Amino acid sequence: MKKIFLGLTLVGSFLMNAQEKEKSPTQPSSVKLGIKAGFNGSTFSRGERNEVDNNEKIKAGSHIGIFANIPVAEKFSIQPELLFSQLGSKTEDLFIHDSGDYFTKQEYEYKTNLNYLTLPIMVQYHILPQLYVEAGPEFGLLLGGKIEGDGRNEIRYDNTTTVNSENFSNKISMKLYNKFNFGIGIGAGYYFTQNFGVTARFTAGITGIFKNDYGSKVKNNALQLGVAYRFK
Repeated sequence: MKKIFLGLTLVGSFLMNAQEKEKSPTQPSSVKLGIKAGFNGSTFSRGERNEVDNNEKIKAGSHIGIFANIPVAEKFSIQPELLFSQLGSKTEDLFIHDSGDYFTKQEYEYKTNLNYLTLPIMVQYHILPQLYVEAGPEFGLLLGGKIEGDGRNEIRYDNTTTVNSENFSNKISMKLYNKFNFGIGIGAGYYFTQNFGVTARFTAGITGIFKNDYGSKVKNNALQLGVAYRFK
């Protein structure tokens, strides 16, 4: 993550310098470059899972990156962004099987952390010069991730009960996940000054995160709240 942050910082500095060089003394560039960062509240949405009681909760994460705001009409602009974004979910799984002589109960609570390099392309409509709403696609590239949590397995057979518990923390197996992610975002933002503003966006996943989801398509969903700074 430190390398990604450093890379985004260097790109942001390069773009800022490039923008300064492109400005003429009498007519500043209409394209605004900037940086943004903030909070992610993400979770998974999935279809029905046979015999498993599943509960997904919001996982906290963050996002940071750069953007360019390009006016295309009096009240419209296009804003492509390049962000490092932490997605994932907190999951509770419960499986119970009882056939009379044999009983098993499996409980798992775990957190999935997925790191993406994302490219949102937002079309913004400026209700006021400082207030806008937006919508557009988001493309994501999975960089890696981690799953950590604990589980409990109870087995009862022939009047004998066995209970096993485990804690785990493992890197995800990239071969099980789709490398590319696609979603649709909607949001809004408000600039208190010409440079500083706040942003809010919800992105709903369209594609599944797993290569084989066994009929239960799992998708990323995220609420992003943050701040943005546009260079002069």
